[in-house]
Amino acid sequence: MPNDELKTLGIYIHIPFCRSKCQYCDFYSIGGSRDKRLVDNYMQALAIHFKETGARATDYVVDTVYFGGGTPSFFGADNLRRIFAEVQHRFRVDKDAEVTFEANPDSVSDQLLRKLRAEGFNRMSLGVQNDRDDVLKKLGRPHTYDQAVMAVELARAAGFDNISLDLMYGLPSQTNLAWEETLLNVLRLRPQHMSCYGLKVEENTPLWSYKDEANLPSDETQAEMYLKAVKILAEHGYRQYEISNFAKPGYESRHNLKYWLGDEYIGFGPAAASDFAGKRYTNMPDIQTYVRGLIKQDVPILSECDLIPPRERAGEYVMLRLRTTRGISPEEYEKNYLMPFEPLLNVIQPLAERGLFTQEGGRWILTPLGFLVSNQIIVRLQQAQEASEPLAKRK
Repeated sequence: MPNDELKTLGIYIHIPFCRSKCQYCDFYSIGGSRDKRLVDNYMQALAIHFKETGARATDYVVDTVYFGGGTPSFFGADNLRRIFAEVQHRFRVDKDAEVTFEANPDSVSDQLLRKLRAEGFNRMSLGVQNDRDDVLKKLGRPHTYDQAVMAVELARAAGFDNISLDLMYGLPSQTNLAWEETLLNVLRLRPQHMSCYGLKVEENTPLWSYKDEANLPSDETQAEMYLKAVKILAEHGYRQYEISNFAKPGYESRHNLKYWLGDEYIGFGPAAASDFAGKRYTNMPDIQTYVRGLIKQDVPILSECDLIPPRERAGEYVMLRLRTTRGISPEEYEKNYLMPFEPLLNVIQPLAERGLFTQEGGRWILTPLGFLVSNQIIVRLQQAQEASEPLAKRK
């Protein structure tokens, strides 16, 4: 069957190994040196999982592959190449697929980059976070800013022309001026894509234990930082296409768009999530359970698995699309979910008068001010949706 007749699929592979855990990180990962036996077992488990799942995806073409973590670059080029080769063996991978790997500057080398580029990897997402070494140290980041600059230079020399940089704002003792200087400094690296995330202090992180003494910026200051990023990035030619993501034209993350646009994807590895064949499921956040469940097959590897009913899909459409600058369409909503848009419109119109929504081409889109309070807006929209009846039941 030709690729243009197949459904598209994204693949996410979680690499749960890190040199060290950052002060703010609540993602599932293992800090410290890599245990060879555990690595070998994990590679075997992934291979089994690819084989089992690939047999159920024969009418799909994989057009995005994303290696996240953890720190995939710390895992090593040879391991990443072996995993990608197994993906190509078990799935139909498009020749123009977007293949991304996350990296930290301290584990990027010329050899790693050239090996991955030769294997077909074509996008790097680099965790820079800040341009001041003292700030990076406080965050528990295992690199310097000079290493980040060098990593970008090496990536370009190795043939990567799609580079994304991650930054964080709302950091301890950070001011509006310091954030603006960071943005302008990092933009000199000329990335194709930028992700800017506000620091969130999660309970199960080291930062949580001393958050009250960390001199964190207020919510109001963090909001000002966000709006400053939107303005500066727009002035430098980066189009905002999602709450925290900005890209030069044509360089939006195709893989991440799958999550926000409701496309299908499969996640491999502990804590990885999937939305495939009408079901949403998540793997246990434990590498030992994942390995044992696939190799010995004597314990379940899923923490949850649900068949998603149409009304919940409609709610997901609203929640996920409003993260993006594509927004939501009344026609699309009613046609796909057989739910009336009018109850949502009754919520949207007063918010539009306050500058939180705008309408473009018949679609309702959150403004940057709207993005700041998107969680509250989405809750109100979903409440209105829950109180409404499907179009088929209305008389």
